[in-house]
Amino acid sequence: MAAVRLLVLGVMRLQQPTYGYAVRRELLSWRAETWTNVKPGSIYHALKQLAQEGKLTAFGTEGSTEGPGRTLFQLTDAGEAEFRKLMDEALVSVDMEELGAGIAFMDALPRAHVIEKLREQRRRSEEVRASLLEMVPTFTGGRYEPPHTTDLLELWSGVFGNLAGWTDGLLERLESGEYRMSE
Repeated sequence: MAAVRLLVLGVMRLQQPTYGYAVRRELLSWRAETWTNVKPGSIYHALKQLAQEGKLTAFGTEGSTEGPGRTLFQLTDAGEAEFRKLMDEALVSVDMEELGAGIAFMDALPRAHVIEKLREQRRRSEEVRASLLEMVPTFTGGRYEPPHTTDLLELWSGVFGNLAGWTDGLLERLESGEYRMSE
């Protein structure tokens, strides 16, 4: 749910004031459903929840010829703070969905801050990889051990190794000045 909240807040931040369908349409244009669990229902649920929490406020209603008027929302100060908090969590996450949501809006933060967070994410990825590889020799193929355990540990250690390598490439691009960032 954190990734969906971040995506909704991030799009709201870019387009405010805006309404739920516009957020959904924007995320569909990014093909976010291919790299996250964001679904139409989760977008509207997040909007409702964020409004109830005071992170979004109704700005007014926009008329529509295709149905009832659309409620326009905009971020509150609490919504901006939530966006920043979720960004910091996402940029250090080893969860692909959360990290992807953070990368989608990394240009909203200062370059040095994003680099710091991504270095932490890389360190975490390497730690997870190392701990998985350390487990491999502990599985001896005993009677009560699934025979595929070492294969799974090696698979996941490879995933985290690839994530660390990908992060290295992104860090290089950021450090060389690629991408326009908030300063």
